Amino acid sequence: MKHAPLYEALIKHTKNNKWSFHVPGHKNGHIFEKTAEPFFQSVLPLDATELTGLDDLHHPEGAILEAQELLASFYKVKRSYFLIGGSTSGNLAMILSSFIQGDIVLVQRNCHKSVLNGLELAGVEPVFLSPEIDEDGGFPLGVSLDTVKEAIKCYPESKGIILTNPTYYGIQQGIEDIAEIIHAHNGIVLVDEAHGAHFGLKNMPHSAIHRGADIVVQSAHKTLPALTMGAFLHVNSDQVDEYRLSQSLQMVQSSSPSYLIMASLDLSRLYMENLSQADLEKIILQAEEFRVFINSLNHLHTVKTPAGYILDPLKITLQSDKDISGFELQHLFEDEGLFTELADDRNVLFILPLGAINGLSELKKVFYKISDILSSYKNSIEEVQTISEFPLISKLELSYQDMKRIRVKHVQIEKAEGYAAAEAVIPYPPGIPLIAKGEKITSESIRHYLYLKEKGARFQGINEQNKMHVFDISKEQQL
Repeated sequence: MKHAPLYEALIKHTKNNKWSFHVPGHKNGHIFEKTAEPFFQSVLPLDATELTGLDDLHHPEGAILEAQELLASFYKVKRSYFLIGGSTSGNLAMILSSFIQGDIVLVQRNCHKSVLNGLELAGVEPVFLSPEIDEDGGFPLGVSLDTVKEAIKCYPESKGIILTNPTYYGIQQGIEDIAEIIHAHNGIVLVDEAHGAHFGLKNMPHSAIHRGADIVVQSAHKTLPALTMGAFLHVNSDQVDEYRLSQSLQMVQSSSPSYLIMASLDLSRLYMENLSQADLEKIILQAEEFRVFINSLNHLHTVKTPAGYILDPLKITLQSDKDISGFELQHLFEDEGLFTELADDRNVLFILPLGAINGLSELKKVFYKISDILSSYKNSIEEVQTISEFPLISKLELSYQDMKRIRVKHVQIEKAEGYAAAEAVIPYPPGIPLIAKGEKITSESIRHYLYLKEKGARFQGINEQNKMHVFDISKEQQL
């Protein structure tokens, strides 16, 4: 019988828990700000802690253990873990448990900032591999097999690779050949599959965990009906040191995990199990029909799937043939109450639901209106900038150990060329650093930052006056 053991344990507990003399302080929702009670009252009793019958995430023996075992069975993997710190916590843990200080690690350059933070915490030496670029969308894709082969030739002592697959835009590459060559050199394959939690379903792309990856991290909350910060980590290899992984997860996750998040993870797995073949076919058909509808409109079109890659059917990347940036187009949709996942200088990204689109007829009216509004815009004549071109294979200007002893100063980015960045400069979303910490700042990266800011991008790691932190590498400034 299909069920959700952790959620059911929480429901049972709420019926028995008449008096709360334990944390959290809202006491089953009896103490809460009155103006917000109508919105929170129904879920606060489920916001529990490690009480009798509710198990312990960091030493699971009961309902949590059973829920994680059901998750592993669904994804057909050796072991699965609940994450309550998002894919960020999973990325940190898989890196910390797989490498030691000084290890050389191959890393796909268009990675999330959490991967870079994990590399720094582990004290490894990353070797960055530049991805291929999609000409239509202007966004990064995957790393080619030839690039991986060349990197291994240059760094035969490397201990593994970290891939980001699929990309934020839902573009997936097959990694079997990459995994095979990494394993042949006794390396480990780690995959940030944050945007692919639904890849365990039929009719969807295959997960990297069945394409040769040793560890995969997925953000359940991104595409499944789970609460924000809910994620999964899957192990499907004897090469993984599960003791070190478990210890690393305990270090990077809260000792007071959210039972609401964990219950939603349990329920999201049950939701997927209950989807019939007919349900999945309807979801795929709905997505395809929505694409066809968009492409039938004037001045709007979807970006085509790059040759050799696979497109997540739940992702739609939208462009206009008018003189309007993706950021501006996103604002037009927001003015109509339609909020999208992200925009860049030329694209707007839509993430479709793993279910029926709510209010589809009203939604189409919004698209008709946007199409009409765009009719008044000039035709696009500007040559669109491409993303910064990184060296095919590169290392940081400074090691993470050196960064700890070199002083930092604040400079205008226009005057930062030649310095090493002391803080990553990150357009957010998607959270992929334009300039990584420790990376040499080039005229190209400065140009691209200024271009994106002019178009409307929001950044982390740099202030409104375009000032950023850099390392002062003169000898007299060393600590």
